Amino acid sequence: MKRLCQIAVLAALLPCAAAAQILSYNGNRVVLPADYREWVFLTSSLDLNYNDAVPGASGRPSVLDNVFVNPDAYRSFVQTGTWPDKTVFVKENRIAASAGTISKSGKFQTGIASMELHVKDEARFPGKWAFFVSNGKTPGVQVPMSADCYSCHAQHGAVDSTFVQFYPTLLEIAKTKGTLSAGYMSDERALAGAGK
Repeated sequence: MKRLCQIAVLAALLPCAAAAQILSYNGNRVVLPADYREWVFLTSSLDLNYNDAVPGASGRPSVLDNVFVNPDAYRSFVQTGTWPDKTVFVKENRIAASAGTISKSGKFQTGIASMELHVKDEARFPGKWAFFVSNGKTPGVQVPMSADCYSCHAQHGAVDSTFVQFYPTLLEIAKTKGTLSAGYMSDERALAGAGK
């Protein structure tokens, strides 16, 4: 019986151990997770912009992005409507092309322009979350905590400083669980008022 209890405890701890192994830090840099394209795909968008150009996109016509989150964090969000510690988002910004071998219209994704990571590590970062930017080949460099992305996400992120409002399947979960932020709700009321 004692052996069975030990196995059950070990099995319960395995997801936590796996989450802790997702990222490898080196000072203010983080190694890009090699398997991020096997994670849960959240959304894709074209030229989504808040204020500043997407890193690596200056001078390029259009950027398509893909957003992935680690599976453990996704499963937790589905259950609770919130992001657990060790959540990692990877935003892959790809150059959009309009002419290919047989394409006649539209745009498709080509090479990586840049990558962004949004990491929740409560013990490591004062505000729980940090942003990193990479060219897609080298480790991501931490964006200074004074950068506008932190305050923008804190003020406008639908859930826990993340832009769940751009992830349609998760937005419905957050509504159902009642975890939408006051800032997001205020933005929605202002948008509804402007539409009158």
